[in-house]
Amino acid sequence: MAVKIRLKRIGAKKSPFYRVVVADERAPRDGKFIEEIGYYNPLTDPADIKINAEKATKWLANGAQPTETVRTLLKKTEIIK
Repeated sequence: MAVKIRLKRIGAKKSPFYRVVVADERAPRDGKFIEEIGYYNPLTDPADIKINAEKATKWLANGAQPTETVRTLLKKTEIIK
């Protein structure tokens, strides 16, 4: 089972809001997930990013692969270099 760290959209139409979740790569985007580790609000200026660093590093150490967008968010919050 391959595990991904990715975004789950929960915002309404034309107002996106995302949760950063750890999920099986076969699960649908807004479907079942293993654990929620943070959120991302792109509408605020600057964008509001809150990710639990302890949980994120634990999942990265266990082999979870972040998507490109989540990798960028992790770099902005300085969780990964």
